[in-house]
Amino acid sequence: MTGVQYISCITFDHYEHLSLVYQVFVLPKLHYFFTMSIFRRRGSSHQQLEQEHPELQSESKVNELKAAIGPLSGRNLLYCTDACLRRYLEARNWNVDKAKKMLEETLAWRSTYKPEEIRWHEVAMEGETGKLFRANFHDRVGRTVLILKPGLQNTKSMENQIKHLVYLMENAMLNLPEGQEEMAWLIDFTGWSFTTNVPVRTARDTINILQDHYPQRLAVAFLYTPPRIFEAFWKIVKYFMDPKTFQKVKFVYPKNKESVELMRSYFDMDNLPTEFGGKATMKYDHEDFSRLMAQDDVKAAKFWGFDEKTGSMSTSHAVGAAVAPEPALV
Repeated sequence: MTGVQYISCITFDHYEHLSLVYQVFVLPKLHYFFTMSIFRRRGSSHQQLEQEHPELQSESKVNELKAAIGPLSGRNLLYCTDACLRRYLEARNWNVDKAKKMLEETLAWRSTYKPEEIRWHEVAMEGETGKLFRANFHDRVGRTVLILKPGLQNTKSMENQIKHLVYLMENAMLNLPEGQEEMAWLIDFTGWSFTTNVPVRTARDTINILQDHYPQRLAVAFLYTPPRIFEAFWKIVKYFMDPKTFQKVKFVYPKNKESVELMRSYFDMDNLPTEFGGKATMKYDHEDFSRLMAQDDVKAAKFWGFDEKTGSMSTSHAVGAAVAPEPALV
């Protein structure tokens, strides 16, 4: 038998055996490596896609949080919109478990404090001097603006002062333009002193309520011309602030070029009151504002779905702050 005949004979005689070995051992391994390579490519592509389009990750996390908190009804259902869930996720760096805990604490707080049920006539006395009110203009991106004038403090009850602020936070939220979730604060320190200042404890409680139960609502807060004596108070208060909140606080001074440009970047100077370096004349009229708030109270009752008369439901359902240097006194 020649060599060629021998090889042919072996090949023919062992063909079926080799074929069986190939099918049993080789093919499964090839299939495994091929499948894993596809999954790796898909996983890599998915991660890359999320990096290039953060809204996809946002939607995915919102759905995770929605599933984690489970079915909702009543006012909780109205409160927990996708935009709301997104804000809590952002506040907790997109950690679903931490966002869930934060949201559950807010829902518990809202069920007892009932901020949506506060009515203007309950806090109107706090607003008589115009120390806190909603402005009749927006910033350049359409945010609702709250104006605060701590120098016009007119009451002693810390509980009512916080209630007044919570009422106007809810009112500002109610009046946010569609698609907008944030607001801006303008704080005028004219007339401020330690005699008109709130105690550190009240400041801490206020900050905690805003950070814990209104996350990502504040876009920016401008502290306009704070006196040097305020720095001592600020050094204490800032330690109660979350780093993200701290970054949103801007100290501005009218004689500082950076401050002026900062205000221009956020506001139309024709709308901004002169108290904040703009051209508009602002005069707070308590009676006019009270009428506006009474109208908004009706709107709020309708939104939350309860009878305005009875209040019952009608349906079930640290990086430092950006501080511009104060100019030398002249």
